[in-house]
Amino acid sequence: MNLLSQIESAAAASSLARGAMEFDKSLATVAYVAAAVLFIFSLGGLSHQESARRGNLFGMIGMAIAVLATVFGYMHGGYWLTVAAIVPAAVIGAVLAARVPMTGMPELVAMLHSFVGLAAVLVGFSSYIDDATHAMAGQRLVHLLEVYLGVFIGAVTFTGSIVAFLKLRGSISGKPLLLPARHVLNAIMLLVCVGLGIWFCSAESVASGIMPLGVMTIIASLVGIHIVVAIGGADMPVVVSMLNSYSGWAAAAAGFMLKNHLLIVTGALVGSSGAILSYIMCAAMNRSFISVILGGFGTSGGNSSRQVDGTIKEFTIDETVDLLLEAKSIVIVPGYGMAVAQAQHALADVVKLLREKGKEVRFAIHPVAGRLPGHMNVLLAEANVPYDIVLEMDEINDDLPNTDVVLVIGANDIVNPAAEEDPDSPIAGMPVIQVWKAKTVIVMKRGMATGYAGVDNPLFYKDNTRMLFGDAKASVDGILARLRERLGS
Repeated sequence: MNLLSQIESAAAASSLARGAMEFDKSLATVAYVAAAVLFIFSLGGLSHQESARRGNLFGMIGMAIAVLATVFGYMHGGYWLTVAAIVPAAVIGAVLAARVPMTGMPELVAMLHSFVGLAAVLVGFSSYIDDATHAMAGQRLVHLLEVYLGVFIGAVTFTGSIVAFLKLRGSISGKPLLLPARHVLNAIMLLVCVGLGIWFCSAESVASGIMPLGVMTIIASLVGIHIVVAIGGADMPVVVSMLNSYSGWAAAAAGFMLKNHLLIVTGALVGSSGAILSYIMCAAMNRSFISVILGGFGTSGGNSSRQVDGTIKEFTIDETVDLLLEAKSIVIVPGYGMAVAQAQHALADVVKLLREKGKEVRFAIHPVAGRLPGHMNVLLAEANVPYDIVLEMDEINDDLPNTDVVLVIGANDIVNPAAEEDPDSPIAGMPVIQVWKAKTVIVMKRGMATGYAGVDNPLFYKDNTRMLFGDAKASVDGILARLRERLGS
């Protein structure tokens, strides 16, 4: 009877343990639903400047819920190991993010995308090696396809993001590296990956399948490198958005491999939103997504044979202040030069003074200004510029003929009239902010260098354009000081 009692007690304890585990999983599922809803609210909040902070907060709360639900709902033991992995990573991430300036955000984002790709690769290999739970033939084939596609997408994302990081950081040239017959080479590598996939899915054991999986990972990594090195600097905002989409699909693939529904939902949200953003960015540059992937934009100073006529007319800070005080309507076009110089805070003070004197001052933002989608909007929000005076290109272009002064700060390609006036220009057809239609244009630049696309800008030679050379921060500080002197504030 003693033995029977022990057996019954053990069975009851086992049943209770299973019940507790199922209860924990049920709670985790509810938490996952809440986290998924918060992620959706986060994306909705990020679509508007006014609600961006709230959107970020929703995302942070959702991620915290997701991590806690995973740890306590699906893990039973090993908590200290989890804490030992999460805490140092969180500290490192927080320190690095705090130290990175706004100008470094594009490369930080690219680097984070690479981590997602690497995670998908590691999860794929781990899931394949732990093959015991996929014994049934149908389930096994589906699982192998999940692993193969997940590792492929992850490898492309990982190496492509690393190259994007190096380009954005300036460690390697932003000009495209165009290998001979590069499209044929990409096609061959993809076909080889398909063949390796057939070999992988037909392998009878883990030991025999690890070879094609490993070779495919190497080839996919080369594909990621080859795709991004062939993309020119002018397309880097689209590349960042594209890699964001890839990282989302890599996360979704990892979710399928881990049977984690929240990871699937989150990856799909990121992947689809990144794809939509990439489409919007391509439309803003009058380019198709395929043409961006094929690369070649921004190779040199342009292929146009049209000669730029006119002479450069320089302006001083005092002349600029005089013109600003005489003007009734002013439009400011910020670019990457403003971000590099960190001139947004002084510029916000200039705008405040001008608005206090009854001037109509607005900002015109091009969708691909800077190195990251929304880069300029974030910088202006950081400087507490009112949201209602920050307008998109399509909202401001019609008003430019009636504008007295346009102040271009560190922008180049996005205000280049060659996009509309020179059909042979490499940027022909790209929608731009039509600043040359204003009565006077003041361009603030360090020198006469071309923009990231490597294309000369005829705007600088137009009769109504004045060039204010120098560091953007020093120039804006000078304008601010003169305004304060003149206005007695």
